Amino acid sequence: MVTPPTEARASVVLDKAAHENFPVAPRFLPRAWRDDLMAVYGCVRLLDDIGDGDLAPGGADAAALGVDPDRADDRPALLDAFEADLRRAFRAADAPGAEGRERPRHPLLGALVPTVRRHALSPEPFLALVEANRRDQEVRRYGTWEELLGYCELSANPVGRLVLAVTGTTTPERVRRSDAVCTALQITEHLQDVAEDLALRDRIYLPAEDLDRFRVTEADLAARTANASVRALVAWEARRAHDLLNEGDPLVASVPGVLKVLLAGFVGGGRAALRAIRSARYDVLSATPRPTRTGVLREAVATLGRAW
Repeated sequence: MVTPPTEARASVVLDKAAHENFPVAPRFLPRAWRDDLMAVYGCVRLLDDIGDGDLAPGGADAAALGVDPDRADDRPALLDAFEADLRRAFRAADAPGAEGRERPRHPLLGALVPTVRRHALSPEPFLALVEANRRDQEVRRYGTWEELLGYCELSANPVGRLVLAVTGTTTPERVRRSDAVCTALQITEHLQDVAEDLALRDRIYLPAEDLDRFRVTEADLAARTANASVRALVAWEARRAHDLLNEGDPLVASVPGVLKVLLAGFVGGGRAALRAIRSARYDVLSATPRPTRTGVLREAVATLGRAW
């Protein structure tokens, strides 16, 4: 028998926020912002866990989404069910009187309803994230840098746009800077997870044109340690991520109050992760380079210092 998800069950997903490269909803933010950012994070994290096959065993999430627990490994079916539940959440937010009829099935999507209503959020960023996870089921290699950027436009940039929407700070220029930061964070995460993505998911997020340029084969990426060619390739992609962070850095100075601190944490987390990769001499195969909390704090403070 499958136990239906409860708020305690949903907390298993939310607890993953502590392991991100950047702070998700730190305590210095206003309580309302923290609650809404965690509501958004919970949905995004659940969606990514579906796409990566990382749901908790037992089929509880599948059951909550209306999918037979025996099909808990059917990612396309789960993504379809997530999208349907997401649309229920937006209908419930748009028509409070019909909330009982339209109420989402999964508690994490149910928690999103008041956030959507308070901030008049659009479903488009969430639907882009659904599409990114659908793409992950079909596309496992990227030929060019431009193709990878197109993927990041779906998989990463909507998250920053949601942060701006929740905090009421959206402008075209901020969106452009936010997209640069989010793409940089996504590329950095890809670099950290080269070994895991290939071994567990048969995915390579390094452009094939760059593998050819540095004469790196897929067998090289499957090795226990990175050879000189792999290190040179990772260094090249890390520089690209670093340049994107530099492009997005002025976003921090453009926003008011404590939001500066939050966004400095995002940028600082990315810089600290890149520093960890550099400290590993770009060997991302022997172990996953992760920044320390002290490293993230140091980079966040430096980013904040540039913003004042």
